[in-house]
Amino acid sequence: MFDDELMALSAEVGGFLQSRAWTMASAESCTGGLVAGLVTAVAGSSAWFDRGFVTYTNAAKVAELGVSEATLAAHGAVSEQTAAEMAAGALRAADAQVAVSTTGIAGPGGAVPGKPVGMVCFGWAWREAGAVQVRTATHVLPGDRAGVRRAAVEAALRGVLAL
Repeated sequence: MFDDELMALSAEVGGFLQSRAWTMASAESCTGGLVAGLVTAVAGSSAWFDRGFVTYTNAAKVAELGVSEATLAAHGAVSEQTAAEMAAGALRAADAQVAVSTTGIAGPGGAVPGKPVGMVCFGWAWREAGAVQVRTATHVLPGDRAGVRRAAVEAALRGVLAL
């Protein structure tokens, strides 16, 4: 199902999290649960993965993750602001120390001015000194729909390692 490179990356993320006694949650839109699917493809991932949210619609982002309707109206679903709120919302809802989010335009359609096909916004949230910290990034990823989604999963997990 997943290629050897992604499986190795997932196992590396698992080792990273386990070495810190951390667990992770995911909040996904354009990747449609592929982050959660990849990490749970690794045997023993229940030791480091708590849960995943697939919030494809704006209504789901609001209801499940507490994304602000004002944020969605001002910045859109594909924005670092929304990715930040998705990651923070997943962290609040989960028994985890780290959360990652993805929201983007996998294609082939859906591009709007300033937001091309392949644009994916990421959020990483973690607990530090009793507060939730968030980091975001945006990448325009090449390829068709499958390629963009694969690259987004890889970037999401590499971002966890960068914490």
